[in-house]
Amino acid sequence: MGVLDYYKGKKVFVTGHTGFKGSWLSQILLLAGADVTGYALKPPTDPALFDLLGLKNHIRSIRGDVRDYERLLAALRETKPDVVFHLAAQPLVRLSYEQPRQTFETNIMGTVNLLEAVRETGSAISVVNVTTDKVYQNREVRRGYKEEDPLDGFDPYSNSKSCSDLVTHSYRSSFFKTSGPAISTARAGNVIGGGDFARDRIIPDCVRAAAKGETIILRNPNSVRPYQHVLEPLCAYLMIAAGQADEPDLQGSYNVGPDEEDAVTTGRLADLFTHAWGEGLAWTSKSDGGPHEAGLLMLDSTKLKKTFAWKPRWRIGDAVSKTVEWAKAHVNGEDVTDVTEREIKEYFDV
Repeated sequence: MGVLDYYKGKKVFVTGHTGFKGSWLSQILLLAGADVTGYALKPPTDPALFDLLGLKNHIRSIRGDVRDYERLLAALRETKPDVVFHLAAQPLVRLSYEQPRQTFETNIMGTVNLLEAVRETGSAISVVNVTTDKVYQNREVRRGYKEEDPLDGFDPYSNSKSCSDLVTHSYRSSFFKTSGPAISTARAGNVIGGGDFARDRIIPDCVRAAAKGETIILRNPNSVRPYQHVLEPLCAYLMIAAGQADEPDLQGSYNVGPDEEDAVTTGRLADLFTHAWGEGLAWTSKSDGGPHEAGLLMLDSTKLKKTFAWKPRWRIGDAVSKTVEWAKAHVNGEDVTDVTEREIKEYFDV
């Protein structure tokens, strides 16, 4: 049985469904035959993948802030979900320096509110809280961090996600140990893919420059990140949620990253992008004197691979090619729903 088969007919609640990852996840769940309810603020970008896919016409979409406990609780009570995916967050490192209070409130208290509402509602059998690879105390060593390594994110975004991870552990130990849903955190690497229009992210910046015929500007071409196509971690989240629903002992924390050879420098990623895009596109390096960002970050996903038989399906070159395919379709005014569904079906073999 494929992982998507589990979700047919299931009630699934997704926070942050209007974001980049949330929109891809919602589209996957629709194709799987799930009954999807989303809870989020308005799409964070314009254009937005959520709007381009017309998702508001196909799922139950509730406008709300995860900091608003009463509204979130009401949404969960109304939905009575079987499975919950928590993706709502302030997800940008550089913005977290500009808005630290909002970042901490959203990423920490948003998690508290979600888990407390799940506890109060009592319908969910499986919950996955999506955190980040940046939760670790990063000493910038040439090895992948493992789940038992210390958590201590440096910047407000990373630190707030470390706290979100710890909050989840506390709720699992304090309230859900003997009853209630199975609950896990998933620590994913840097994702790329069609439909990401965020500022201060390498691939969206590359697409914007390419569409204008401009040279791509890289801030830190030598920084190493665990880049992967967005479908890679989404598949892992779906596997974790389904697996722990049947076997609660599988709940815990899981890294979700590419194999070591696909943890590449930003410069290498830009090389792959310019080659895939063609048209004489090029990049150059220019530091903007911005805030601290780690120069080296890698993950060890052995636990996930052994527990759920998950493995990366698309190498970094494939991930970039798929992203360029999607971006060119959008730039050319094509209906991106077709290319989105095609990539999902290819990835999941459906």
